Amino acid sequence: MLNPKQNKRISKFLSLLLRHKPELLNLDIDAQGWVNTQELIQKCQEENPRLNLTMENLTIVVDSNAKKRFAFNTDKSKIRASQGHSIPIDLGYQPKVPPTILYHGTASRFLESILSKGLEKGNRHHVHLSKDIATALQVGQRHGKPILLEISALRMYEQGYTFFISENGVWLTDHVPTDFIVQYMKK
Repeated sequence: MLNPKQNKRISKFLSLLLRHKPELLNLDIDAQGWVNTQELIQKCQEENPRLNLTMENLTIVVDSNAKKRFAFNTDKSKIRASQGHSIPIDLGYQPKVPPTILYHGTASRFLESILSKGLEKGNRHHVHLSKDIATALQVGQRHGKPILLEISALRMYEQGYTFFISENGVWLTDHVPTDFIVQYMKK
């Protein structure tokens, strides 16, 4: 059984490999972001044995991750990150109609830039939005003093912006112009 520290270490390493740098272990990643599970385990055991990545531990990390950052295919022969890639990946998401309001959590140091340029995806594929305040605040706290932005998502959609929803419930869009940032609250 993994302790919380081991779980977090494996999760962070998986995020790095599956979202940003599969080349660190020379992993073959397909166009949809899938990596062969056994190849991942074998290469991790060879290159980073202290990580103690086994199928059992990998399953625990995937199943216990509160944000569902990773997903197996149906027979667990492949694994991928659910979103947040900085490498070219087509996750196959279909456009969806968003709720009226979505939220974005960020750090207060980014507020001036956001209010001038809107929310930009940076080196990721999409801007990430949450359907609930608690999740958005949790994300914002990772980067400093949190700020909560309320996004007029349905109005954006009605004006031609495309939205997707990832397997783990994160709403995705390419850009949120300042006109759609309804309000912000310091928490």
